[in-house]
Amino acid sequence: MITYAFQIFQSILKFGLVGVLSLCTNPNNQKPVTKTERPNILFCIADDASMKSFGAYGDTFINTPAIDNLAKEGVVFQNAYNGNPKCSPARACILTGKYSWQLKEAADHNGRFPLEFKTYPQLLAKKGYRVGYTGKGWGPGVYDTKDNPAGPQHNAIKLEPPYKGITDVDYAANFEAFLNDNPKDTPFCFWLGAKEPHRFYELDSWKKDGRELKEASVPAFYPDNEVVRGDLLDYAIEVEWFDTHVGKAIQALEEKGLLENTLVVITSDHGMPFPRVKGQIYEEGFHVPLVAYWKGKIVSGRTVSDFVSFSDLAPTFMEVAGETPTKQMTGGSIIKQLFTPESGRIDASRDHVLLGKERHDVGRSNEDGTDLAYPVRAIRNDYLLYVHNIKPERWPVGNPEFGFMNTDGSPTKSYLTNLKPEDEEYHYFEMNFDKKPENELYNIQKDPHCITNLAEKPEYASVIKTLRTQMETELIAQGDPRTLGNGDIFDNYIYYGKRLDYKTGKRISPLKYEKQTE
Repeated sequence: MITYAFQIFQSILKFGLVGVLSLCTNPNNQKPVTKTERPNILFCIADDASMKSFGAYGDTFINTPAIDNLAKEGVVFQNAYNGNPKCSPARACILTGKYSWQLKEAADHNGRFPLEFKTYPQLLAKKGYRVGYTGKGWGPGVYDTKDNPAGPQHNAIKLEPPYKGITDVDYAANFEAFLNDNPKDTPFCFWLGAKEPHRFYELDSWKKDGRELKEASVPAFYPDNEVVRGDLLDYAIEVEWFDTHVGKAIQALEEKGLLENTLVVITSDHGMPFPRVKGQIYEEGFHVPLVAYWKGKIVSGRTVSDFVSFSDLAPTFMEVAGETPTKQMTGGSIIKQLFTPESGRIDASRDHVLLGKERHDVGRSNEDGTDLAYPVRAIRNDYLLYVHNIKPERWPVGNPEFGFMNTDGSPTKSYLTNLKPEDEEYHYFEMNFDKKPENELYNIQKDPHCITNLAEKPEYASVIKTLRTQMETELIAQGDPRTLGNGDIFDNYIYYGKRLDYKTGKRISPLKYEKQTE
């Protein structure tokens, strides 16, 4: 939030850096962080894992003991949001501290990371931190810096994965090797980016793992059948793989005596790679897990209900490290939320969050072949989600003739797209792939799966008007090109992934670029 960030900046000017750093004390009156004893930062991010897939966020059929234990010993953020529910724009928000619509080319999926935007790893490296990442950093897309925006890569150590869909990069071992090479008394900032549970999955790996279909929990927007249940169980195995590596990374820190001086943050870039979730502006797509742990510094067993966004993480990491967030960072630090001993709503002004998306995967075009975005802006508060589909005449998941390309291929997708209008379950296809009205409104407390669109009811017209005015006022203040009438710029940015030949409907090789990411 701009207002909150400005308040932090004012406090820095008024009281100096030590005043801000004193926020990092705990109730036991431990000394504040200083530049001579700067903490380490371990940031762990899953690729395509829904918030509700972690035990810390309620009853789930997926086992995540390592992360759940960190949640019990740290703080759980109940209202954390990614800003844009697709890999590269969400990760760009984390790294830059900017809102999605402020990211220029990086607001699009598979775009180019603008050289003008400095990332918190780059900035901390200049201040004496050793930085690095393993697995997946920022991407997919291209960048002009020597290293990935998340830092230098550490992927040399491999393993034999238990299933074909799991990568052979040993994240925990690469992190431990990074620690072994770290000079004494040099603080580190490391990005542990699992590539799981991104697709593809080894089909029916759940059978090899000895699971039963009855274990799976099926969301209300899918039919409950063996195909969907099996797909969800295959997904569960990969979420648990991420949890295993988080646990091993914590063990490495503990064995090396580094745990007490390391802030550990756990999240996922967006929801699971299933229809109506990944890439879509619904609750499970953009509401993400966020757990923070710092032994002896963060009071254990807390939950915070303040609304926080991925854009808030970069300024937070800068302040934790004893540095001033740059003017580029328009998000607001959550230092206060991390270190207060209280639970609940810490800052009353953090009562909502803005969300949006532009072009994700190609699959729709105009007459000249330009790849078109599906622009959306939304606002979420404690009770309601209002979604403005700015171009409702376009297909939200990509055109049907090109295979609804903004949804990953999967058994669930195949089942839904094979449904016919005369089938009893056809409404599931419509819910997941059909065009949407301009306005959507959901009561999240009563309808967390966003099934019943209240915008169709006349009695909610004034509510929609109020929420849209609030949303657009803030977007204008943040310089959103789409709200200011220049949104076509997002359609014309180059797409660096595997492109679509709109004449033949076939995918063609991506544009050549020296630093193409995964």
